[in-house]
Order: sequence, then structure tokens, then C-alpha cells
Amino acid sequence: MDIIKRNTDYALRLMNLMAGFYLNKEAVSARILSNNADVPYPVTCKLLQKLQKNRLVKSVMGPRGGYLLCRDPEQISFLDVIETIQGPVSVNRCFLGNYQCPMKENCALHVKLSRIQNEIVNSFQRCKIADSIPNKNVKLENAV
Repeated sequence: MDIIKRNTDYALRLMNLMAGFYLNKEAVSARILSNNADVPYPVTCKLLQKLQKNRLVKSVMGPRGGYLLCRDPEQISFLDVIETIQGPVSVNRCFLGNYQCPMKENCALHVKLSRIQNEIVNSFQRCKIADSIPNKNVKLENAV
């Protein structure tokens, strides 16, 4: 069981790359992001659309266009990205919004699982995209 799905991992990689360009407000093309994050180009485009819809990134049109972060990487958590791409993090479906478990009132596991759920969510919330900005000296590989 993966807590972070493949597409979410890809989205975190894309956000990480864009974070390195945030201070200069440089937009990076989807093709360059795809090449450097090792994410298939069609998947990159779909993920960028989801991230844009959720106002984590914005697109810039024109010859120097591409994508850039909407906010400081210090203000974007891993949880923001995870929930944008795959929805709420849940160790068990009993923690998803409107699921009604018949055992909820008498479940011996609920208290322990609830603590684990909170620890996971809080950890993802504390991890910021800025925590893993790539080395500033690394040059992105141009699109082929």
C-alpha cells in the first residue's frame, strides 16, 4: 500500500523543481519540467493542470512562458500537493468524511488509528516544498 501514489510523487517532483525558480519568478516550460523530473510529458501536463486549478501553480503565456509557483515554497506543504492530486490522506476509510462505520462507537482500533492518522497528516503539513529545493547551481536540461 502506497500512501503517496505515483502521480503525487511526480507532482511533488515538479513542485520541487519550480521552487528553485520561485525567487526569480522564472517560469519553466512543461517540457523542461517533464525532462528534469523524469515524468512523462502527458502526465506532466495533466498534473500541472490540477495544480493550477488548485492555485498552487500558474501558467505564463508567451515565448518565456511556462509554469511557476503561486506562493512562496515555504507556504506550500506536501499535504497541499497530496490532497490536490489524490485527495485526502487516510489510513483507513473510517477517517474519510462521510463514511459511516457500523463499528465506530465500539471500535478498539479507532483511537490508535486516529493518532496515526493525525501524525501522518501533521507530518505532511509540516513538510514544505521549500525544505527540498534543489541545489541552485544545478542547470535544468533543455527540452529535446
